Amino acid sequence: MQKIYQTFSWEETAELGRALGKEAKPGDVYTLTGDLGVGKTVFARGIAEGLGIKEPIVSPTFTILQIYESGRIPFYHFDVYRISDPEEMDEIGYEDYFYGEGLAMIEWGNLIPELLPKKRKEISIEKDLEQGFDYRRITLTEVGI
Repeated sequence: MQKIYQTFSWEETAELGRALGKEAKPGDVYTLTGDLGVGKTVFARGIAEGLGIKEPIVSPTFTILQIYESGRIPFYHFDVYRISDPEEMDEIGYEDYFYGEGLAMIEWGNLIPELLPKKRKEISIEKDLEQGFDYRRITLTEVGI
């Protein structure tokens, strides 16, 4: 199943993330793709807010994984852009998070397709400057569901 959303401000992008965070269940896995600067971190902050997390959300670009446990379920925020070998994910113990009791969100999940669970939600964010500077097309595809 695929749904397409359009947002016209960073606030609307964050609100869509909040809505998805509110409906997230333990064991859910979301992948998040989009060019640099397209709003992935804004979207992730919205998801965290939807989970009830109040602490600041930062992109885990250099740490690969940020763990937030203050919400109704844990939020495991991955950024695998800098992963050069899938074995690096083994060192982190990714399976504990992908198949854990929280929501695992993997930015750039398309770079590690062999590690992703068969059941997941794939989210892509795209700009279209013809629609305006703040316009985003957000596509949510349910895989294996």
